[in-house]
Amino acid sequence: ISGLIIIVVTVWTILWKHQYISLLSTTNYVVGTYALLAAGLIAVVGGILGCCGVWHEHRGVLLLYIFVLLIVFLLEVIVGSLAYVYETQIETELQHTLNTTFMEHYGVSEQQTRAIDSMQQEFSCCGAVRFEDWLHSVWLRSRRKDLIKPTEGRLVPDSCCITVTPRCGVRDGPSNIHYTGCIYEMTDDLKYHLIILGAIGLGLSAMQLFGMVLSCCLYVKLKNVLD
Repeated sequence: ISGLIIIVVTVWTILWKHQYISLLSTTNYVVGTYALLAAGLIAVVGGILGCCGVWHEHRGVLLLYIFVLLIVFLLEVIVGSLAYVYETQIETELQHTLNTTFMEHYGVSEQQTRAIDSMQQEFSCCGAVRFEDWLHSVWLRSRRKDLIKPTEGRLVPDSCCITVTPRCGVRDGPSNIHYTGCIYEMTDDLKYHLIILGAIGLGLSAMQLFGMVLSCCLYVKLKNVLD
């Protein structure tokens, strides 16, 4: 059950939030998420092994189950701890790197351009820190013809607009675009998800520890019975 809970939470995180991973400067978030997903999958397999071991009173399978629980326990503790540590660092990381990503990669990298557009629409924001940042971007200043999204007289990307329509970014008035930077909403959102991952990892690790203790007791009792 704990494995299934982990799988559901991590798959939800991957499907809904990993579109923004390309905007982060480190891989801590994605590595932690996939490590926790691996722990969930191993826990499910281990649960099946444990049931088989108990059903057939097979000490070898039960010993393997204890070993699997130990691996899951260590993964959950490590990921849970790292999630809480990274949660305290994510704001500093974004302050140093997010604006650079917006300014240098929008219109140049297709993956990051999609992520930025999606973020600006989801969070109702414009620019990393403020909407004026776009005036200094490669997308607006370079006039490169190979840009993924041409400027065509726009002052900000269309995804900044309150109501997104083609070429709506030609005006940057407060009635047309959002003035709040994306860094604030993104920081809060990532912190929230890291807290969830940390709580899941550390909280469910207690179940694995309890399972190992009970399994060891059963292992010893089976030895006495079978001998």
